[in-house]
Amino acid sequence: MPSGIGASYRSLADDVYKSTTVAENKFSVIESVKKAFSFSSGGAARRSDPLLTRTDAQQATPEGGAANSTMPSDSMDDIELRNIQLQFPQARTMSREDSQLHEERVETGRGSVVVAVQGNRSRPAILTYHDLGLNYVSGYQTFFNYIDMRALLENFCVYHVTAPGQEEGAPTLPEDFVYPTMDELSDQLSFVLSHFGLRSVIGFGVGAGANVLARYALAHPGKIEALCIINCVSTQAGWIEWGYQKLNTRHLRSKGMTQGVLDYLMWHHFGRGTEERNHDLVQVYRNYFERHVNPTNLALFIDSYIRRTDLNIVREMDPGRKNNTHTLSMPVINITGALSPHVDDTVTLNGRLDPTNSTWMKIQDCGMVLEEQPAKVSEAFRLFLQGQGYGKWLAANC
Repeated sequence: MPSGIGASYRSLADDVYKSTTVAENKFSVIESVKKAFSFSSGGAARRSDPLLTRTDAQQATPEGGAANSTMPSDSMDDIELRNIQLQFPQARTMSREDSQLHEERVETGRGSVVVAVQGNRSRPAILTYHDLGLNYVSGYQTFFNYIDMRALLENFCVYHVTAPGQEEGAPTLPEDFVYPTMDELSDQLSFVLSHFGLRSVIGFGVGAGANVLARYALAHPGKIEALCIINCVSTQAGWIEWGYQKLNTRHLRSKGMTQGVLDYLMWHHFGRGTEERNHDLVQVYRNYFERHVNPTNLALFIDSYIRRTDLNIVREMDPGRKNNTHTLSMPVINITGALSPHVDDTVTLNGRLDPTNSTWMKIQDCGMVLEEQPAKVSEAFRLFLQGQGYGKWLAANC
């Protein structure tokens, strides 16, 4: 130490060391241990600790004065925890018994379809259509029961349309049954609107269902006020898709739900790397596809989907020729997941739509957006409806 300072310097570490190790100190080892425990519990030993200065004691009190004679820990009684019960979250199910919706079978020109109604029928109508391997329960039940959507749907009525033979517990369609084409499936929606007395609806479709709604919107633009489509494909099937799906339909008809078909369905809905992202959700859908899907009926739906024709949508930038252009004239929000295998298809569709009335949205970290990112989709859908003039219906929920 410097000579000018060494005479007045006192090592605090030496005092602490001697007080706990040197036998000649006035504190024994046992007393030192007792003092350490009383220091940690805030007892009287802390107040007699020579290391605690007067300034520290003043800071320990609310008024900055002397420390109280009794710390809160001194007067605390022992607490005994009783009646502790473990609560486990309810298992995720996909059953229409849990949906509590009213189902009606609507007769159309190409067979009948099941329509489930959710909400007050006097409210503005939202019409949904599901994707391959799903129906209104497995495709939309979780999303429309999401807390933000339940608040929104207090002012809307949803009509869930299920493709022929795709409802839960559906009997196998007859061998001579000719499944409707994609254009004929879209024509069935006219019978649905007429059955419920709907003049126009807001379309909400995923995958194959989005393609059906897009076809209906092109044929009946006055019936669709706005369109929300997810993973929509606007082109005809390519050779790779056609080959895979042809193999799938053959297996579904002859062997049922094979592992190859199951893997393809999981890829179709979730993309790759799903096991690492959400293992529990994957198991739920695997179990659903294996046990609750009629393989023969699904094969017919898939075969109709791969035989789809191009939507022939054209983007026309000349204002004078837009009225004669074959395109979606209503507002459109085109959504996909960043991990979905259909990202490129949605980009292609976005390039064919009118940029003045369409929006493309890619949601990160998901493939099946309704299941993996319901909060983001519900927020986007709510803002989309506000932009279409439904603010008064949403004001109570914003």
